[in-house]
Amino acid sequence: MNLNDRIRQERKKKGWTQDQFAQQLGIKRSLVGAYEEGRAEPRLELIQKMAQLFDASVDSFLGDRELAAAYQRGSEVLVVTVDEHQRDNIEFVPAKAAAGYLNGYADTEYVKELPKFKLPVLPRGTYRAFEINGDSMLPILPGTVVIGEYVEDLRQLKNGKTYVLVTKREGIVYKRVFNYLDENGKLFLVSDNRQYAPFQLDGDEVLEAWAAKAYISVQFPDVESKHEFSKEQLTEMILDLRQEIQQLREDKKKSP
Repeated sequence: MNLNDRIRQERKKKGWTQDQFAQQLGIKRSLVGAYEEGRAEPRLELIQKMAQLFDASVDSFLGDRELAAAYQRGSEVLVVTVDEHQRDNIEFVPAKAAAGYLNGYADTEYVKELPKFKLPVLPRGTYRAFEINGDSMLPILPGTVVIGEYVEDLRQLKNGKTYVLVTKREGIVYKRVFNYLDENGKLFLVSDNRQYAPFQLDGDEVLEAWAAKAYISVQFPDVESKHEFSKEQLTEMILDLRQEIQQLREDKKKSP
């Protein structure tokens, strides 16, 4: 039975109208209608509240021990899986699965099939792990697994921090990000390996953003790597990017 049918069935068993059910959940009646018609999916916290109202565990309510929960960011949906204790798993996206992830990132069945693991040292949150290709972020080596925490609002991206971005045009990239969304709707992506030139990306190209929190590698990075930026070089890079933004503004003012 689909989740929308289950919600409708359990609500009717209780003898509640959609409006009465919505009041108990603290949401609008129109949302209950959307959930029951399958036009939207409730977030995990709301599913847990529904199960409580129906005097059921989340597992029995859903009929599946491995829950796929949907989180909304604008028009995008984040799908995660949780274990029997309702704690988020860390889904792992191998490099060879990167292309498939671009098509299946919002598909509950696809995400359920991804490898999963736990990392107890991380605080509770929503994480995903991505295997990195290429040498653009040395000393982070190819084959390194970067673990990122989900960023719900792209405006929260912090200048100079590293993120895994799932994008429409560039695929899955791991870069140092400079956020100019409020100024011109763009992100500047910078590689720590100076052999790769920075580039810009429209904010609406980003499907998911994951703030890098940890990495796993079987190779130890070379701390003397010539490809690593110093603090002075990063500062100079930020200034150059700001000058480029200023030039773009001036060019825009001059254009008819």
